[in-house]
Amino acid sequence: MDNFIVSARKYRPVTFESVVGQQHITNTLKNAIKNNQLAQAFLFCGPRGVGKTTCARILAKTINCENLQPNGEACGVCASCQSFQNGNSFNVHELDAASNNSVDDIRSLIEQVRIPPQAVRYKIYIIDEVHMLSQAAFNAFLKTLEEPPHYAIFILATTEKHKILPTILSRCQIFDFNRIRVDDMAAHLASIAQKEDISYETDGLHIIAQKADGGLRDALSMFDQIVSFSGGNVTYRSVIDNLNILDYDYYFNITDRLLNEDNAKTLLLFDEILSRGFDGAHFISGLSEHFRNLLVGKDQATLKLLEVSDGIRSKYLQQSQAATMSFLLSAMNIANQCDLSYKLSKNQRLQVELALLKMCNLQSVFNLAVTPLTAMPASEGQLKKKPDSAVNSPEGEQKPVAETPIVNAARPVEVAVNQPLNKTTAVEAPKNEQPADKPKIFIPNLQATSSSVKIPSLKDVGKTKDEMLDEEDPYIKGDARNDYTFDQLLKCWSDYAAMMKADGKKNLLTIFTTNPPKKLGENLYEVIVENKVQENVFRDERPNLLNYLRTTLKNFDIEVNVRIDEVTAVKRPYTASEKFQHMAAKNPALAELKAKFNLDFD
Repeated sequence: MDNFIVSARKYRPVTFESVVGQQHITNTLKNAIKNNQLAQAFLFCGPRGVGKTTCARILAKTINCENLQPNGEACGVCASCQSFQNGNSFNVHELDAASNNSVDDIRSLIEQVRIPPQAVRYKIYIIDEVHMLSQAAFNAFLKTLEEPPHYAIFILATTEKHKILPTILSRCQIFDFNRIRVDDMAAHLASIAQKEDISYETDGLHIIAQKADGGLRDALSMFDQIVSFSGGNVTYRSVIDNLNILDYDYYFNITDRLLNEDNAKTLLLFDEILSRGFDGAHFISGLSEHFRNLLVGKDQATLKLLEVSDGIRSKYLQQSQAATMSFLLSAMNIANQCDLSYKLSKNQRLQVELALLKMCNLQSVFNLAVTPLTAMPASEGQLKKKPDSAVNSPEGEQKPVAETPIVNAARPVEVAVNQPLNKTTAVEAPKNEQPADKPKIFIPNLQATSSSVKIPSLKDVGKTKDEMLDEEDPYIKGDARNDYTFDQLLKCWSDYAAMMKADGKKNLLTIFTTNPPKKLGENLYEVIVENKVQENVFRDERPNLLNYLRTTLKNFDIEVNVRIDEVTAVKRPYTASEKFQHMAAKNPALAELKAKFNLDFD
């Protein structure tokens, strides 16, 4: 029985043309050989299994070929090529720096350099894993590397270029090898399978190429393993079973459940993945890669970054249309945070399940995020116009100076043309300067900054105050006074609430469904809310509501007012100062702590 030779050795490239995925380097080396422009030292660097040592051996054989081909390749039949291929060439020396890294080994190498080549032009020294040389060995090698004999050529190979001394790097021509692309590796594996009469599926070869992470030697080792496992039939299922890889279908299915906000099925699918023996970190890492591929598949310009087979690519393109860009970015961020905190967590399964539940509810969060600003409570420091009914209320009273510090900043004095002047907000113009039938002039505060001055629009020039008030009035005018019943008004109220639900205005929907109007008079109604926030939200929506009720019921005398229920209303602290006072009332020691350490609010 013949000895088995692994594919990585059996199909090792012997010419520059057969090297996979490094055309930028092989073309440069062939041109240097044809033009007789060979450097005294080469440094091949890059990740494992990408062809560094292979290219070094091909270069050493091609340099001394006696019948060089027009395309820059070695003939493979001359005495020099035959001796190299048989491993008995006296002109090519290969040294493993991992086991020969001392000064004495370099001294022995220097002694060998003094001996000229036999029957050929050059003597080549291949030093693999050169970064393993000691500091003293590097220093001993410097002089010979910089000024070798004319017949000596050094080819150094390493996976860690940063560990090599800069003085060594400056004496070499540096060639950086790339990771081999997935498509190139899959095509190379397919050619080997055809030569060995092995049946295969393209999706399975792509999985092997992706698992190899750019290293062809790793891909060939996995290929041999799967051929033995499957009996010469490399299928997609045999690959994922043997290499312990999660099926694409799991990621597609769990993404569909996330988009449908199906919490239960998402957790059950994750439990099935764990029951098959997969690690949670492996799953969340693969899910991040899946979201990345969906993001890449949303644009034709980035579609080339999707390194999968054609069948899987079509699935990605289909699902990428269903997922929004905001969902994918947020889900990737959640998955990345879960991946970072996974190893530090004592309950690792809970970390992944919590991340999945967050992703499941992203759509609901986005719907809340698009709620109009009028439905949101005003943040601290935001200027807000108070309703007329709240001017004399206890909440409208000014707070003491000790509770709310006042910054001495100049405020603008605005006299709007659509509002009457009063003594507390504006300065009256002299009667002889301002006729009563003309719009009042805007008087800015000259001490204020320029950004706070409100300049009237040019389209309002020449218009009277009544004309501008009519234009800014949000209510629809009408003379209809038809009769209607209270049940008809409640029906319109319910229809308007349904419109709020369709528009995604959940804050308004809560107010309309939990606070039905109460009849106070013939056409007067009142809505009772629980807090100031709800009152402001309702007041902002009130013009649209009245326009709908009046036009639907054909009665323009309908009025709906809003009032806070003083019994259930509870003033909640919103600002940092109010929160501190609330806590200090329960624990007076906090006030002493603040005064002792001279603390302030953020």
